[in-house]
Amino acid sequence: MSRVAFVFPGQGSQFVGMGKDFYDNFPLARKIFEQADETLGFSISKICFEGPAEVLTLTENTQPAILTTSVAIYEVIKAEGLLMPDFVAGHSLGEYTALVVAEAMSFSDAVKTVRKRGRYMQEAVPVGVGAMAAILGLDVSTVRQVCEEVEQNGKVCSPANINSQSQIVIAGDAEAVDKAIDLVKQRGAKKAIKLNVSAPFHCKLMFPAQEKLSADLKEIDFNDLKFPIVENVSAEFNQSGERAREALIEQVSSPVRWAESVNKLIQKGVTTFVEIGPGKVLSGLIKQINRDVRCLNIEKTENLQELRRSL
Repeated sequence: MSRVAFVFPGQGSQFVGMGKDFYDNFPLARKIFEQADETLGFSISKICFEGPAEVLTLTENTQPAILTTSVAIYEVIKAEGLLMPDFVAGHSLGEYTALVVAEAMSFSDAVKTVRKRGRYMQEAVPVGVGAMAAILGLDVSTVRQVCEEVEQNGKVCSPANINSQSQIVIAGDAEAVDKAIDLVKQRGAKKAIKLNVSAPFHCKLMFPAQEKLSADLKEIDFNDLKFPIVENVSAEFNQSGERAREALIEQVSSPVRWAESVNKLIQKGVTTFVEIGPGKVLSGLIKQINRDVRCLNIEKTENLQELRRSL
């Protein structure tokens, strides 16, 4: 039997104007944006719709903005009775969206928490001290080996996002990441590109953020999940609310095991992935992982018609 996974994007997928057509055309989507504004005490919807880009890309704004847009689009899909998932997954921040959709945590708790998560991650490492780089065309074991080689004198460098067989993002101290870029090129990487990010996410330098976030997450109610999720941190299925909380805490300083997560879903019979939220990043990665699956992405209202036609 063919199964469906709903997947939710993380930071980097945002664009000015995201979610505006859903807000304008669907009262249900408008309600989600209004709820986010009320919960946060400022207009995140205005930042989503009007920017400017440099304000939207501040981590503490990006995270609630993407979450709100993705949840608003999901609520429309659900209300229209178009399709429901057998499984859910999200990339980094997207894991929060997946947990809202699976009814493990409330939307208002999630939007408040990811605002703080963004701030904590930003504060954990002074700007310029950390860095991230995307390594293309090199296997994960070689990338890991290079990271270990440059981790000297207490410097940090490790895989942060294992996105596909040939796309791995590393994070750590800027100096160590620069050295790793040189080494992976020598070992045959097609490309090694430093990313324009404000902090080195998903590595040990994020421990201060993890500790602060842990205290916040322990104050929140978590329910068991309506749909099983594949966790970033373990690439394993989970339906326990308590475990979901722990996975979000661990996730801050651990790599996102996206390639393994997608393969686990395919092994469970998933043949259709629906990316819900801004951008098409995850659809692109999923196609790199397995060309045989079908990927649909819903970021604009016109995509709803495409979804209807494809069912």
